[in-house]
Order: sequence, then C-alpha cells, then structure tokens
Amino acid sequence: MSQQPKRRQAIAVDIAGIGVGGDNPVRVQSMTDTDTSDVKRTVNQIAELAAAGSEFVRITVNNEAAARAVPEIKTALLRQQITTPLVGDFHYNGHRLLKQFPDCAEMLDKYRINPGNVGFGHKRDQQFSEMIEVALRYDKPVRIGVNWGSLDQAVLASMLDDNAKLAQPASLQAVTHDALIHSALASAAYAESLGMQKNKLIISVKVSEVQDLVTIYQRLATECDYALHLGLTEAGMSSKGIVASTAALAILLQQGIGDTIRCSLTPLPGASRTEEVIICQHILQSLGLRSFTPLVSACPGCGRTTSSYFRELANKVQTYVHDRIPVWREHYVAAETMKVAVMGCVVNGPGESKQANLGISLPGTGEAPIAPVFANGEKITTLRGETILEDFYQIIEDYVAANYAKRDHK
Repeated sequence: MSQQPKRRQAIAVDIAGIGVGGDNPVRVQSMTDTDTSDVKRTVNQIAELAAAGSEFVRITVNNEAAARAVPEIKTALLRQQITTPLVGDFHYNGHRLLKQFPDCAEMLDKYRINPGNVGFGHKRDQQFSEMIEVALRYDKPVRIGVNWGSLDQAVLASMLDDNAKLAQPASLQAVTHDALIHSALASAAYAESLGMQKNKLIISVKVSEVQDLVTIYQRLATECDYALHLGLTEAGMSSKGIVASTAALAILLQQGIGDTIRCSLTPLPGASRTEEVIICQHILQSLGLRSFTPLVSACPGCGRTTSSYFRELANKVQTYVHDRIPVWREHYVAAETMKVAVMGCVVNGPGESKQANLGISLPGTGEAPIAPVFANGEKITTLRGETILEDFYQIIEDYVAANYAKRDHK
C-alpha cells in the first residue's frame, strides 16, 4: 500500500467555507478566459469549471464593466445553486475598482494582488494598502501572487546593484529568484503590518520553467508558513503544458509542498477550459493525495494484441465510469477510489487485474476467446461472446453496490 507524501504544515485559510492549508486537502483552482463583463458566457464557464471539480474559480476584474458584472455573476450562480468561491484577479487598477464598486468587493470571495503591478514608485505602497484595507473591511482573504513576467523592476534593479558589488556576484537567475521571493514575503509582511492576519494570506510565485519553480518553492516552504499556491505560469499548449505542469507540481507535492494548484494550460481552439481542472485532479490522484474518479488502467498494447478490441473496450469502460461517477458519488461513499483494469492479453492481464479492485483480462491475438474477471484479487467469473462489454458494465455496477457504503440522505 503506497503512502501519501507528508504535507508541509501551512497556516490554514478559510475561503468561503473551503479550507486551504493546514490539514485540508490540496485544492484545485482554475480561471475563466471569458470577458467578465459578458455575464452569460462567464457564468456558463464558471458552471462548467465547477461541475468538473474546480474548487475555486478566478475571474479577471480589469475594468469598470467587469467590476459591475461581478454581483450579477454571483447572483446568477447562486440561482443555479453553484457556490464555488470566486477569486478576483486585479492588476494596475484594483485599488480603484474595489473602492468604486463595493458590491464587487463584497461578492468576491478572495482577491489576488500582484505586487509587481499594483502600483509603481511612490504609489505602490499606497495602492497596495488601499486594497488590503478593502479586504479587511469585507473580511476577504488575499493571494499575494508574484509572477516573473511582471516582477517589480525596482526590487530587481536594487538587488542586482547590490549583487554587482559582491566579490563573487550570484547569477542573474539566482538574483531573480531572490527578488521574486523577497517581493512575495515583503508584500505579505506589509499586509500583516496593515492588520491582515496570516490566516488570510496565500502566497504564490509563478515562473514558466520547471526547475526554477521547484527551487523557488522549496525555499518558500522553509522561509514561511503561509499557504502556498502552485502552478507554472504560461505552461503552454497540449502535451507540452501538461507534461511541464505535471513535472513541476508532482515534484513539489511529493515533497509535501503546495496547498492549492492550477495547471495554466493554453486550450486548443474550441477545447473546453475544464482540461486544466482534470489534469490537476489526475496529478493529485496519481500521487495518492486525493480521489476524484475511478481510475482505469489499461495496457498499451503490443504484437500480442493486434486486434483493436481491447483498446475500444478500455475506452468505453473509462467513459462509462466517468459518466457514472456523479451518480455513484451521490449514493455511495468513496466510490471514486475504485480502480479498474482492462488488460489485453494473458502475459500481464490476470496479474494486473488482480491488483485492481475490479479487472478484466481480454484475450490477445490467437488466445482463447475468453475474458476472466477479477474482484479484489479473486477470479469471480469468465465472460464470453458478443456481450462482454455489457456484462462487464453490470459487474461494475454490482461491485459498486456491494463494496461501497450507501450514503445517508436524511
């Protein structure tokens, strides 16, 4: 039985009733890409992300039209009984929008402030403090979100000047890391000096390179006890973005670092925004940190499985459990932890099937046309004929009903 990574103990933050840090599970966050002022499209996308399992959804609040739309969006979501917390993403003019539109400030569940562009020169501290004052007024948590694409250049320049005076100057990369961490922690300390409690603050320092992210968060984890939000910034498209995000997050999560995560994927044209949620869930479930849906294992195929039948069956079984999990989750406790194996030949098929909660070993090329089925390591039946798929569906349903406790809906 695999063991979960030991979690770093961060100070717990409550965001509209959902806990982050402390003993809470690692949370999944996402962000809309609609024009926030388009209430209908934004509500629809938030609903889609929430249905996929996003526990927080961040929305852009970049102008007056977006700020005016926030109360409408929140109201429309509540009408649909969607209570997923909304995070307002502010840059440049957040201090003004939060003060000018108090309904927006009150309806949002968390604010994201980027220290690199909250203000420049002598205006920076003033405008930052104005945002913190609004957060205090409405009792809202804040994420101090530093990004190396918008790092405070005054901070970086000052640190580079100091570095240049050293007998052995550090590399630009090392100084940049220092500047990013300094920006985040100094901003959090300033927020605390203004009255913000530690249990209202979350920190993130986002970069787009895996090794940089790992190094920075390993340092952050030892230098502070704030809850930490993880994610590459501009992770990229398709397999590149998925692999890079997985590599970075998996390393840190395995070390117990990270309290909320996001995969900032660039969606393919016409693709659903929910992919970033699903990838986060797969990362957490693969590491044994959380369970969201039954896992279907399948062999990759080889010369022994020249027929496409087992591939088709594996795909159909995976689709079936994905479609059925909302129903199972409603009626049974822990059905999402089930593991199903769909194997293609006699070499590893029976052995892998025995390791899963439920497994089927299909005949490979030239093998006898029979498919033994295993439940909890024991062979329970052998399927034959044209109805193997339908028969296996029924076995799955029977297994769920027999092995997971029914929920009490009183």
